[in-house]
Amino acid sequence: MKVSICIVSHNRKLELKRTLKILHNYTKETVCEILVFLDGCSDDSENLVGEFPECIWEIRDNQIGASPARNLLYQKATGDLIFGFDDDAHPLQNDFINKARLIFSKNVNLAVIAFEEIKGVFENDAQALEKHIPDEEFYCREFVGCGFVIRKAAYRQTAGFPNWMKIYGEESCISIELLDLGYTILYTSQISVNHRVNKEERKHLKKTVYRFENQLSNSALFYFAYYPKILIPKRLIALFFHNFRKYAFEDIAFLKAFFRAMINFLIRIPKVITYRKVVKKETLKKSIELPLPKYG
Repeated sequence: MKVSICIVSHNRKLELKRTLKILHNYTKETVCEILVFLDGCSDDSENLVGEFPECIWEIRDNQIGASPARNLLYQKATGDLIFGFDDDAHPLQNDFINKARLIFSKNVNLAVIAFEEIKGVFENDAQALEKHIPDEEFYCREFVGCGFVIRKAAYRQTAGFPNWMKIYGEESCISIELLDLGYTILYTSQISVNHRVNKEERKHLKKTVYRFENQLSNSALFYFAYYPKILIPKRLIALFFHNFRKYAFEDIAFLKAFFRAMINFLIRIPKVITYRKVVKKETLKKSIELPLPKYG
């Protein structure tokens, strides 16, 4: 199985450099290509091209968003297995590729392996692995974008990462389409990824509000894309009511984000309607019954 590794990055030069160094060391003895999409960077990330000439680089001056960037990158990937990592995330096992190959070889219906996410900034990988939970494995409804691997053959049976959203929620779209095709998604702690996120710093930078706004509008559009028309109104009412009561009602910043999300949702409905890929009711039932993967 030839392997591709895909990474989308926006203005995180130092984090990307660290990730690429680790991946380079781990893949030196493997038939592997690393594809990197620089999405409208303004922090000199392009200088990394000279430091990592073995990578395949795609550079855009204007930011198009993580999901459309992934869509373009995954079309270029030639590997039978495509690994996806965030630019600030790296595998903690140096044999992660062989582990993934072995798991796939035992299950022909398996489309995606979702990795254990260990979130936080650590002095070294040994410290990160202190939070590792061994022997944890189960089938789940979706995967987390910071660390996973997907069969190219399965991915290409889907519509790919959607162009009608920029970020937050694109994995759910791929997941529901794969489940509808009869594939499975496996969460396993055999492969761990350190997502080098400083939670307090992200809160300070208002990343939480940004995520809330995008996830809310994308979740609403998700129903339009995949649910039968008769179920959409009920789902939308429940979604907006829950998020208004839990977040917008408590905080003025979230309240403003709530209304921005609703406006963005309404503006993008026409584009999503033309995309609609309604899944089977059995798929929706199966998705609800399956657990979510574990988040770090």
